[in-house]
Amino acid sequence: MRAARTVLVVVGVLVIAFGAYVLVTTVRPVRIGGLATWLLGAVVLHDAILSPFVVAVGLLLRRTGRALRAWALVVVQAVVVLGSVLALVVLPEIAAKAQGQKNPTVLPFDYGARLLLVEGVLLLVVVAVLVVGAVRSRRLVEPTTKQ
Repeated sequence: MRAARTVLVVVGVLVIAFGAYVLVTTVRPVRIGGLATWLLGAVVLHDAILSPFVVAVGLLLRRTGRALRAWALVVVQAVVVLGSVLALVVLPEIAAKAQGQKNPTVLPFDYGARLLLVEGVLLLVVVAVLVVGAVRSRRLVEPTTKQ
């Protein structure tokens, strides 16, 4: 185990060093500040918003988990994570579109409406899966009374 950890740490350090080299050789120095701001914003969004939200939903679902089956918890948690990550990916496009751009073909769509549409579809999928699962589990639990 110690050898595997050592290899992973060495590979990680080498990948970081290569990334730093590529950054220094390909990005103009005036753009590094903007890149650092964007990376810091991504970390803050993930650690301050997405992770606590997913943990809170998970805790809430675990409390109700006595009434829900494990597969239902997994479905809901997966959709929460998927919807959150999708929102984090699309929000910069929405902000850039709101600021306006020199070339209108760069951001041609209404990303806010599309995000709401996809999030709504995710919600419908979760509801459908939970309803189908509840109906199936009731059928399995109900005793069959044949005479």
